[in-house]
Amino acid sequence: MRDVNFALKRIIDVIAGLVGILVFTLIPAFIIIPIAIKRGSNGPAIFTQTRVGKEGKPFKIYKFRTMILERYDDKGQEIMSEDRITKIGKFLRKTSLDELPQFFNVLNGTMSLVGPRPMLDYQAKRCEGEEIKRFEVRPGITGLAQVKGRNNINWEERIKYDIEYVNKFNIFLDFLIIFKTFIAVFRRAGTDVKPEYRKASRFSKDYVVQNGKSSD
Repeated sequence: MRDVNFALKRIIDVIAGLVGILVFTLIPAFIIIPIAIKRGSNGPAIFTQTRVGKEGKPFKIYKFRTMILERYDDKGQEIMSEDRITKIGKFLRKTSLDELPQFFNVLNGTMSLVGPRPMLDYQAKRCEGEEIKRFEVRPGITGLAQVKGRNNINWEERIKYDIEYVNKFNIFLDFLIIFKTFIAVFRRAGTDVKPEYRKASRFSKDYVVQNGKSSD
């Protein structure tokens, strides 16, 4: 039965990917977004990044670019990530429209509509024990962790929900998560990272292990 669910899941992914691409190219709003991005700052409209997918395999994820390309100011000082987000980028993140190009990932089979959000390589390498289970399925545009709080929950909680999703997976759960995602996007829930979560776990960028002890 689980194999049948996965087969149905892939069929839905392909159909949704095709529909998503059609929407992406035909509706004026999805033509305006790339133009607005390029008018607001220099650089491509589409941002690509290597993420870790099913079975730990790397792939290129597509998103609308929401940040300026420059990482350092005129004085050579690093610009904080929050300060690199453009005006249009803030809007895209708040409305989750920056994720729309991932329908191409769904179509090419590197992602699914629903699943654990894809990790960066350094984050994936820090998964331990049962946490590795999250890589048994394709990463998703949305997932159980996204509808349970998104950025308003810490990494440990997110991974707990990822594992729960893998263990409980069935096609009806996917439909429920998709439905709840629409509600969360409408409410713009969990789009801002709580300050206490910015450097609060071993999955944060600045996490360092020193003599067996962690340091953020």
